[in-house]
Amino acid sequence: MADVNRGNRPLSPHLSIYRPQLTSMTSILTRITGNALLVAALMLVWWFLAAAMSPSAFERADGFVTSWFGDLVMFLSVWALWYHSLAGLRHLIWDTGRAMDIPTAEKLGWACIGGSVVLTILTVIVV
Repeated sequence: MADVNRGNRPLSPHLSIYRPQLTSMTSILTRITGNALLVAALMLVWWFLAAAMSPSAFERADGFVTSWFGDLVMFLSVWALWYHSLAGLRHLIWDTGRAMDIPTAEKLGWACIGGSVVLTILTVIVV
């Protein structure tokens, strides 16, 4: 049956009055990094397929992967991999029922962000 009072109901709070918490932002960032890792994976698959196909195909793919844009994608994918891994560890901790209070959850969120940056820098320097 149609709802005849549809226009008389109050609206839900919108993003303009909602203050995002760190835990919600890190959750969204986990989803974004998980999907963004597909870009780097597809780029690597293209590079490997081009290497198997012909020298000219490999030259084209290698030129793209080693360009400034390819380097940027690879650098960001290293950060995304570290962040996504640390966020996964955070969720494993939460799955045990620990660290569910807000102050500890926020500390774990900052640890994921800071840890991923530090581990990315270390990875880039070492490798």
